[in-house]
Amino acid sequence: MFSHLFTDYFKTMQHCQQEWWQQWDKNNGPVDSPVSRAMHEVNLEDTLNFFESAAKQPGALLGVQTQWWEKQLQIWQSLVLAGDNTDIVAPEKGDKRFADPAWQQEAWFSFIKQSYLLYCSTFLQSIDSMEGLDIKAKERLSFFSRQMLNALSPSNFVMSNPELLKMTLEQNGENLLKGLQQLQEDVDASADILKIRMTNNNAFRLGTDIAKTPGKVVYRNELYELIQYTPRTKKVNPTPLLVIPPFINKYYILDLRPENSMVNWLLEQGHNVFLISWRNPGAAQRNVELGDYVTEGVVDAVKVLEEITGQSQVNAAGYCIGGTVLAMTLAYYAAKRMKPRIKTATFFTTLLDFSQPGEVGAYINDPVIKAIEAQNNAKGYLDGRSLSVTFSLLRENSLYWNYYIDNYLKGQSPVDFDLLYWNSDSTNVAASTHNFLLRELYLNNKLIDKRGVKVGGVYVDLSKISVPSYFVSTREDHIALWQGTYRGALNLGGNKTFVLGESGHIAGIVNPPAKNKYGYWLNPNLPDSAEEWQSDAERQDGSWWTHWQSWLEQNSPEKSIPAPPVGSEEYPDLANAPGDYVKQTLPIQD
Repeated sequence: MFSHLFTDYFKTMQHCQQEWWQQWDKNNGPVDSPVSRAMHEVNLEDTLNFFESAAKQPGALLGVQTQWWEKQLQIWQSLVLAGDNTDIVAPEKGDKRFADPAWQQEAWFSFIKQSYLLYCSTFLQSIDSMEGLDIKAKERLSFFSRQMLNALSPSNFVMSNPELLKMTLEQNGENLLKGLQQLQEDVDASADILKIRMTNNNAFRLGTDIAKTPGKVVYRNELYELIQYTPRTKKVNPTPLLVIPPFINKYYILDLRPENSMVNWLLEQGHNVFLISWRNPGAAQRNVELGDYVTEGVVDAVKVLEEITGQSQVNAAGYCIGGTVLAMTLAYYAAKRMKPRIKTATFFTTLLDFSQPGEVGAYINDPVIKAIEAQNNAKGYLDGRSLSVTFSLLRENSLYWNYYIDNYLKGQSPVDFDLLYWNSDSTNVAASTHNFLLRELYLNNKLIDKRGVKVGGVYVDLSKISVPSYFVSTREDHIALWQGTYRGALNLGGNKTFVLGESGHIAGIVNPPAKNKYGYWLNPNLPDSAEEWQSDAERQDGSWWTHWQSWLEQNSPEKSIPAPPVGSEEYPDLANAPGDYVKQTLPIQD
């Protein structure tokens, strides 16, 4: 009996994975592309290892399959024999795919829904139950199996989705025709992966609707523009604040509309705010390295700030990979034995220890990285549109397939939403920079080694950083797991504060106090494990922004000075904010 079940299960799993990889190839370019080939090879090896482990412990798989058949029989008996619409297998909290009442009220669609959900849970449980399988292989198998299962969800097809079926019949297929037109437009606007629009791309204008906080570009080099914002108060903190956004996204996530703009809020608190707006690289910038973002970016910007303001130190805040660059800058100063130019350092959702990268780790292995390196070197950059889809697929049901259904099957026009507009406004990553990030940081985790990473000819050592540091991460972050950011914080010297916010990578950071939407956790102690920190942490109401402001005041207690003019004779006004670099759209014309 077990032999028969095992064979059927093997065939089913193999067939489903073939379906998934066909979909992957369709969305990600030709089947013979280096990345697709590498993904196929890694997946095949992981699958073979899984079945090798399963053959050695047949009882584990048999137990999972027995539970599967028992639950499937219960679903049948409940719906068909008893006529009971109560779910035996219910969607997880937050799963909006089956929200239409017909999924619950109509027996046939309820059977489809429950059978699908049961199969998904059984499939993933079978992977988790295998002992002796390499943990990284397990994570990859679980991730790509989940991607495959969600791609094949009955909610993604007209004939198996009661809401879509009813709509299509009522509209005589007009919804599909509208969707087909939108699909063609998205295909034309995509790179090698289908990028599904999330919002109306014509709904917002930079400098008018969003990124409209008044300021001037006071400096520009080949890597970035420096924006100084017009003070909002008569007096300001004499220590200027430099904001370092990630270079894999555009800066204005921190300056959307006035009511949710962190830049605007900081100005209202009396800060003299400067912000880096990174260039969107094309093939001509293929040789820009990660270290250049330190020496030609942050170090250069700090020098300009000092000359404009006359101050000898700045407060600095870095977001995501911008925070990684900030930490490398601090360690670079220490290695060069330069005076401490940065007074305090704040890190938003920043990884420094890359041993726990989250679901991005599914792509972090040598064969896939080699393929990505080859693709980057051929182009000169990683296309930002492809990167955007990759991040969306980390939360595929809420950031990909839901838009696939709304746009292409329902034929609906996307809503106007500033955050989603920003999310769709992609940026490239220079080939040398991306290759280094993947191999030296994500794969080899060299940044935490004392002699692992060189910047400007010197090794950077995070433990030499001694300035006060403030780390804020978010509990539901799927890009930079908070347990990983916590581990990274422990590598720094000096006085450290760690804060855990609610929500995710974006919403947990862009959390203005006036909305009173998400709270945060505090623990003044930093034990060795994130779990121990969490167990003793206390939840606080309100936005972490106000806590950060208090921390900045404690660490920059100087008396306020009259608000200074924007720029200087040496650094005159070059353009109005938001500047020119942020307006570069893909593809880049060098």
